Amino acid sequence: MTNKTKNLIRILLFAGTAISLYFVPWLLVKAWILPLPDTVQEQLDEAIGHGFEGMVVYIDQGGQPPQPLAAGWHNRETKVPAKPEALFKIASISKLYDAVAVTKLVSAGRLSLDKPIADYLPDLVGKIENAEQITLRLMIQHRSGIPNFTDTPNFWATPTATFEESLALVEGLPANFEPGEGYEYCNTNYLLLNKIMDDVLGYGNFQFIQEEVLTPLNLTNTFASLAEVDTANIMSGYHVGYSKDLKTNDHGMHATAANVATFVRALNDGSVFGPGEKEIYASVYEFKHGGWVPGYQSFAEYYEDIDAVVVAFYSTTDSDLYNWNLSEIINSRIVKILKKKQRS
Repeated sequence: MTNKTKNLIRILLFAGTAISLYFVPWLLVKAWILPLPDTVQEQLDEAIGHGFEGMVVYIDQGGQPPQPLAAGWHNRETKVPAKPEALFKIASISKLYDAVAVTKLVSAGRLSLDKPIADYLPDLVGKIENAEQITLRLMIQHRSGIPNFTDTPNFWATPTATFEESLALVEGLPANFEPGEGYEYCNTNYLLLNKIMDDVLGYGNFQFIQEEVLTPLNLTNTFASLAEVDTANIMSGYHVGYSKDLKTNDHGMHATAANVATFVRALNDGSVFGPGEKEIYASVYEFKHGGWVPGYQSFAEYYEDIDAVVVAFYSTTDSDLYNWNLSEIINSRIVKILKKKQRS
């Protein structure tokens, strides 16, 4: 190899390294390697410095008073500071509530996990591929193969408003995989589960959730939709590159962080269930969840080793999910702070 060739290779390698470093998500690296703050509140304040408009965190740790925390803005335009008691769009965290409702209906003999959706919604035969083989169990577990209606191009720019509109986005599409042969997170599964519950109950399934879950746990700040709340109590939500406050968009359940924390603890300790129900639930779904709709990211998890439920709300999203990844780093740091305090 000539010196000229060696020099050319060196130049190309240097250029390649320089280009790759340009695309490194430096803020994520920075958020990860910064010294761990002493308190969770300091971590929230640091996260606001990373670009989140607002945050709410609620910590329910055994043997300690609850920690309701907030940072940033409740409403950026009117300069109202973030409020720990604010309502928030919890998005797919609602799937935990849905799965509990299905569990209770299965326990009561009103639904069967191993019956296909065609038994409950016969009109879907010919519209949803494999409707005769996809069971309720597979839908709860996201193993149905049904396409996800929210993956439709530009869905969030003009979201659907009804069951029929949402279903129409996937009717006639081929399955993404054979039932039970893969896993793909899919909102269509829960769209159909909610419809099945409505039909079996003869009324809206949120009323069932209210009666069987929310009221027994005294969760008075959990609501089915935007229509049930005062929008002034909802934390404003923002999407990068879009100036509008997104709190008036209706994307399902709204709740305070404290209410979500109470529910997640009851889910994990089993107090939300009747006899035999926790075993049914554990066989089909998980005990933690995250949620995302434009303007709103939410996380809820119980950490058994420190007996703590941590609920974290972030009021800033982006289309590339950069802020989602940043949120997960912040969440991990919050838990590290709690563990460090417990050891000290």
